[in-house]
Amino acid sequence: MTLSLSPAEDTCSPVTTHAIGLEAASSVAATLKALSDPLRLRMLSAIASDPRGESCVCDLAELADVSQPTVSHHLKVLKDVDVLTSERRGTWVWYRINPSRRSAVTALLDSFAPASVAPWSSDGEQLRPDFDARVTRLAQELAAEVPELDADVVLTTVRESYTALARTARVTSALVPLTERFARQRLSDLTRDRATAVPQVLFVCVANAGRSQLAAALVNQLAGGRVVARSAGSSPADVIHLHVRSLLAEIEGDTAAERFPKPLTDDAVRAADVVITMGCGDVCPIIPGVRYDDWAVGDPALASREGVEAIRDDIAGRVRALVDDLLP
Repeated sequence: MTLSLSPAEDTCSPVTTHAIGLEAASSVAATLKALSDPLRLRMLSAIASDPRGESCVCDLAELADVSQPTVSHHLKVLKDVDVLTSERRGTWVWYRINPSRRSAVTALLDSFAPASVAPWSSDGEQLRPDFDARVTRLAQELAAEVPELDADVVLTTVRESYTALARTARVTSALVPLTERFARQRLSDLTRDRATAVPQVLFVCVANAGRSQLAAALVNQLAGGRVVARSAGSSPADVIHLHVRSLLAEIEGDTAAERFPKPLTDDAVRAADVVITMGCGDVCPIIPGVRYDDWAVGDPALASREGVEAIRDDIAGRVRALVDDLLP
């Protein structure tokens, strides 16, 4: 017995309406093409995993040994397919994941490279809270306190302060309070009147985690408010050295807990009457009218507790001579 098939059963009938549309397919293909480059994927991963929720082009340039124009080209490719958005602040451009593409980017990176994105902590708390809104609110509060400065200047200062501290922060939950302290100091420097203010000294070392912190604390203790001392680092550490922390507590008491490594800024140098580097090879901007000196003192990071105490004593002797010179 022979079975015969009807024409309808004899032919293939693909359901073309189930396929992605041509326009959508072209858009997806363009996005995938933009992502098919190792450096662009690394940039995307760096931005997606940045605790600030965004990355500066200066940070992304460190991912590979390529020129700045090359970095900008790769970022433009990702921006052209709407994966990234950008915002210029001062001389730098900041990039963040386009909110409408965030879930897609997270799914892509988490599926093919699970270690590259960690949007949630083990206890279910988001690792990337909306810091931008908190930082903006902080800037508005500080702007009301310094009406002599333009609100945009205050906002830029606060955002730059937050970004600089975020580079080395271990715990992001402390970033906003630290940003407030650092920004207040910077705004105070911006509004300082040299003609009427007490002398100001800036101590600079690479990490701002040892000798510069000790020097500033000793000046503030000895001068009793008649001289203001600041400290900063060209490449600040995430925490102050353990032995130095205990010595700062002896010098300043509870106030020592508020000290933390801070990045060197041009406005801190401009506000200073005296800038002192701590024998670590740091180079500061040369500002007319500012006195510069270098103290060749030991590095607490390489010393024992007894060694750090000897370094403190060496700095203390230099500080006494400096304060005597500034307060005839």
